[in-house]
Amino acid sequence: MAATSDPGKRSKGAIRHLRDFWSRITEGLMLGQLWGQFKSEAAATYVFYSKDVDREDIDREKSKFKRYLRLAWALFLAMLMKLSPARRVLLIAAIILLIARNENYDFGWLSAAILFLLLALELADRVTMKRDLEIAREIQQWLVPAQPPVIAGMDIAFATRPQNTVAGDYYDAFLRPLAPSGTSNPSLLIAVADVAGKSVPAALLMATFQASLRALSATPASLDEIVAGLERYARAHSLEGLRFTTAFLAEINLETREMCYVNCGHNSPILRRASGEIDRLSTGGLPLGTPLFTETEILYPSGRTQLHPGDLLFIFTDGVIEAVNEAGEEYGEARLLPCVQPLPANAGEVLSRVMTDVSNFVGYARQHDDITALVLRVTA
Repeated sequence: MAATSDPGKRSKGAIRHLRDFWSRITEGLMLGQLWGQFKSEAAATYVFYSKDVDREDIDREKSKFKRYLRLAWALFLAMLMKLSPARRVLLIAAIILLIARNENYDFGWLSAAILFLLLALELADRVTMKRDLEIAREIQQWLVPAQPPVIAGMDIAFATRPQNTVAGDYYDAFLRPLAPSGTSNPSLLIAVADVAGKSVPAALLMATFQASLRALSATPASLDEIVAGLERYARAHSLEGLRFTTAFLAEINLETREMCYVNCGHNSPILRRASGEIDRLSTGGLPLGTPLFTETEILYPSGRTQLHPGDLLFIFTDGVIEAVNEAGEEYGEARLLPCVQPLPANAGEVLSRVMTDVSNFVGYARQHDDITALVLRVTA
C-alpha cells in the first residue's frame, strides 16, 4: 500500500505525536502546575546547597554586589563538592571551554557534550539509588498493615505519606496473641511512632522498632512493660540520642472498651468525644532513646480512659501539623482541629478530610517530613 502523500494528514499525525510526547513528558500537568513544581524544587535545592555555605561570613561583606558574587561562588563550590573528583574536573573543563571560546576556536559543542555526559552519569546514579529505595519501600510496606483489622464495634483507618521513598514513621493496629487475664478476647494494640530523621536511617530504625514491638506484644507483658522494653532497646541504639523515637501506644480492652495508653514524647492525640468535647492524651514521658546522664531507667506513667460509642481517636505525627506551604507557614493544630471536630463521621471520612486539607494547604511546596495519621472510631 502506498504511503500517503497528503500534507494535511502528515501534519495532523506530527501534531498528534508531538502532543503525545508532551503529555508523556509533563505527565498531564498544566503549565501553571509545572511552574509551581519548579519553584518548589528550586527552593528546596537552594536550601540543600546553602547548608554548606557560611552565610555569616558572606553577610559581613559591605558591598551588595560582592556579597551576591561570594554567595554564588559558595553555592557553586557546594554543588561542585557533591560530585566525585573525576566529575568535578569534567565540570570545570566544560565551564572553561564555554568561557574561553573565541572567533577562531569555538568549543561550545564540546562543553555541551561534557555537560550532557555529566547529566547522564548523575541520572544513572539517581536511577540506581531510586531502584534500591523502591525495594526498601516494598520491604517497609510489609512491616505495616495494608488494611486495618476488622473488629466489631471499631472503625479504623490510617494513611501515611513519606517525605522520601522510605519513611521513619510507623503505624500499626493489631490484636495481641494472648488475651489479658480475666478476659476471653485478646486486646487491641495501636501504635504510631516517629523516628528522628528521615529517609533510610530513620526507616531502618523504624523496622527495628516494629520488630521489637511485635515481639514484646506476643508475650504476656503489660503495656507498661512493653514500653519499658522499647525504651531499653531504643536507648541502647540511639547513637547518643541522635536517633530517638517519639511514640504513642495504646491497648484497648475490647470487652470493657477501657483504653490504657502511654505517650512517649509524641504529639498528644486528639480524643473527640461523641458529645463533641476534645480530650488530649499526653500522659507518659520523654521520647524513647532520649540520652540521660545516669543509668536510671526512665519511668513512663500510663493513662487510662473509657471509650464510648461515637468517640473518635486521632493519632498523628508532627509531619501533619508542621507541614509548610510556599509562604513558609505551618499547617498547625488550629487548622487540624476543625477537620476532626465535625460529627458524625466515620474514620475514613475524617482521615480523608485531614489529608486533603493538608495537601490543599501545602500546595506545590516540597514535603519536609513524613506525614502519618491513624483514626479509630468506636461504633458500638
